[in-house]
Amino acid sequence: MGSEQILKDTDFLVSQTDEKGKILFANEDFCKIAGYSLEELVGKPHSVVRHPDMPKAAFKDLWDTVKSGKIWTGYVKNATKNGGFYWVYAMVFPNMSYGNNVIGYMSCRRKASVEEIAEAERLYKTMV
Repeated sequence: MGSEQILKDTDFLVSQTDEKGKILFANEDFCKIAGYSLEELVGKPHSVVRHPDMPKAAFKDLWDTVKSGKIWTGYVKNATKNGGFYWVYAMVFPNMSYGNNVIGYMSCRRKASVEEIAEAERLYKTMV
């Protein structure tokens, strides 16, 4: 298993996807932490950084929330290109059209504290 990438306090990862979760944009911090170039990420499903330790129920909750037009927040363990991982506190926003249809998503992520990660790991062990 690869090593953990610890975010700096100033790291702020941003990505934008279409309504199906395909990456349209990723900022420099996201590319650097995940280990991908922007060209490698654009057009790929956001699940390219999904870590197998994350329970499916967490992503079901995320998708159910944002598809209904609400903002989802939570802790996510993501995978890096080289087999490592990193933890973030994520806020996922639905991008709404003028007709109130979801046309994509924006995700903003910051460093998660050691305590936040420990709590998320405890919770995720109880989920499927």
